Amino acid sequence: MPDFQDCHSQLGSDFFVPVKPAEFPAAILRYRNQPAAASIGLDQLSDADFVEHFGHFKPMQGSYDSPLALCYHGHQFGVYNPELGDGRGFLLAQLREKETGRLLDLGTKGSGQTPFSRTADGRLTLKGAVREILATEMLTALGVPTSQTFSVIETGEQLSRNDEPSPARSAVLVRLSHSHIRIGSFQRLVALDKPAALVQLARHTMRHYYPHLDAEAAVPDLLADLLVNLTRSVAEMTAGWMVAGFVHGVLNTDNFNLTGESFDYGPWRFLPELDPAFTAAYFDQQGRYAYGRQPEAAFWALCRLADCFVRQAEEQALRDALADFTPTLEAAMTRRLFWRLGLRQPAATEASRLASEFLKQAEQSRVGFDGLFFWLYGGWRSHQDMPQAYQPFAELLHGCAPRQPAQPAFFAAEAPVSLTIDEVERVWAAIEPGDDWSELDRKLADIRALGAALAEPQAV
Repeated sequence: MPDFQDCHSQLGSDFFVPVKPAEFPAAILRYRNQPAAASIGLDQLSDADFVEHFGHFKPMQGSYDSPLALCYHGHQFGVYNPELGDGRGFLLAQLREKETGRLLDLGTKGSGQTPFSRTADGRLTLKGAVREILATEMLTALGVPTSQTFSVIETGEQLSRNDEPSPARSAVLVRLSHSHIRIGSFQRLVALDKPAALVQLARHTMRHYYPHLDAEAAVPDLLADLLVNLTRSVAEMTAGWMVAGFVHGVLNTDNFNLTGESFDYGPWRFLPELDPAFTAAYFDQQGRYAYGRQPEAAFWALCRLADCFVRQAEEQALRDALADFTPTLEAAMTRRLFWRLGLRQPAATEASRLASEFLKQAEQSRVGFDGLFFWLYGGWRSHQDMPQAYQPFAELLHGCAPRQPAQPAFFAAEAPVSLTIDEVERVWAAIEPGDDWSELDRKLADIRALGAALAEPQAV
């Protein structure tokens, strides 16, 4: 049975606005994430139930009677914007994860206008929804903390967009994530000069998302503890992006949540090759959120959260919390790199040296990024069995032992699974205009096979 919660509504009306969902001319279920549904006790819902609850937004028994559009501000490309908030989405329900008891959110994207929409239509294109399915599945396979795409329902509207051929097909997406509270949620309270509400939100965050910490601690300790734990989580998430070759594209402060989980996928990309200057968003002309600058952007966002706390916490304690970012990031990148390579991590100094040299060679050689982890996985292939360009990497890593007792069959295939922009466009080209979803199904099957191979037991 699903274990519904109403935690966010307990904060009070200063933190959200009840909203009415849009009514759509059609509701065609295009995707349902059955494992995600099972994790929160909703796997017994029929396809018709999915349409009813996640396309027409009929409240589920125990969930919110009215969806909640959350309030927040944020820095967008370094410029503070007080006119944000959930402009095309809302919090639909909160539930406990069956296995862990974690509090999880069902939140929407493309569900209609809210008081925060300004001049936008509050809608989502079907292509945007398909792209989010692909991003979340690939990041999950590569072990990166991420929201899950829970459902996608095509809605029958024709949308006008500047960055896509118009009219574009429309959809509403529901994501399952571990909190929609953002750095920008705290920034808003500082901008409105509401220190008591900031402390209230910090205690709420600690109570529901960091239950191992003391939510009733004195305010200075509370805020410092929250910052140090989020700093470590964001560093881990950012390391995941870097080793996955993922470029988020829009790392504004409203796109960092308080649990360190990647979410809200807009103009993302995966690297074709290791290029620090590679950008995902066509409008990021200065490269602010380029692949190689993502750690800088993540740290900058954490500093803006520290700014929110500085009046009520000890400045040195906040500085100490932020100082954890770089060592945590570097250790996590090294650990994740060897994990994705299917190798046991050597001793710390040697592991750091090899990781640094590996990434340096990858940047200089510009070989295919996903190929690095495919051809070199576990060190099982001989030089004759891999493209010549990858052989210097095999020589660099030749002393490392495999982390699994045998080569997974997945890595004996002829080519890696990738999700570069060409692959994404190929999937979409089958859907539009032919309405052929088999390419998406095949790509998801390949991605999940990759995830299963990476998760196979380590050698004892």
